[in-house]
Amino acid sequence: MEKLEWSALEYEEKERSPDWFWALGIIVVTSSVAAIIYGNYFFGALLVLSGVLLGFFAIKKPEIIFYELNSKGLKIRKQLYPYENIKSFWVQIDNTGETELKPLLFIKAERLFMPILSIPIDYVVAEDIRSIMLSKNVTEEEMKEHASQKIMESLGF
Repeated sequence: MEKLEWSALEYEEKERSPDWFWALGIIVVTSSVAAIIYGNYFFGALLVLSGVLLGFFAIKKPEIIFYELNSKGLKIRKQLYPYENIKSFWVQIDNTGETELKPLLFIKAERLFMPILSIPIDYVVAEDIRSIMLSKNVTEEEMKEHASQKIMESLGF
């Protein structure tokens, strides 16, 4: 079996206006001031720290991540997910043209934290990925993006 390689951005970059950062600052400052007024200093400090980190990650540029499907499993950067540890997969492509679904590969792995991985793919490699996964006896199970992901995208994250 040949290996299949592709790359994609770590996440979809969003252009944020200065108003977004002003709104973030106002929300963080007022929330932390309210926490301090009520005597919850730790929570106030936690809110400030969270706001600073959120602002930092908002301006950070996404990295390019390299993916590889080979005879052993799915390799993401340096991490290998053997086929035996992949419970199921789903290749999401929009065949109807009615909705704007991004082509994604969903992997349900044997992990406690974030058991479902969402990996961006190209339409070109979608069918190849599906055939490789099926040839390795990985179960195909329909999966969708979690509702929280859609909510975060609508909020600009």
